[in-house]
Amino acid sequence: MTKSNTLKSATIALVLVIAGVAQASAENGPSMQEKMACRADAESFCSQFIGKPSQMLACLAQNKAKISTPCRQVVQAHGG
Repeated sequence: MTKSNTLKSATIALVLVIAGVAQASAENGPSMQEKMACRADAESFCSQFIGKPSQMLACLAQNKAKISTPCRQVVQAHGG
């Protein structure tokens, strides 16, 4: 393998690793911005589920008619 091919291979591998990490973090739960959009609603309607992302999402989805528009958008983006 030439130096150019080795560099290309390393670059491709790095891109694939970064893409995998990005997808894994997306699957782990809401982003900080999404959490901030739902913070007040979470405290008002679902405080017993703070720290439990899947249960929090279910609770917010059940209260979709009562929560703020930004939080409702987050809930809908996560399938709730």
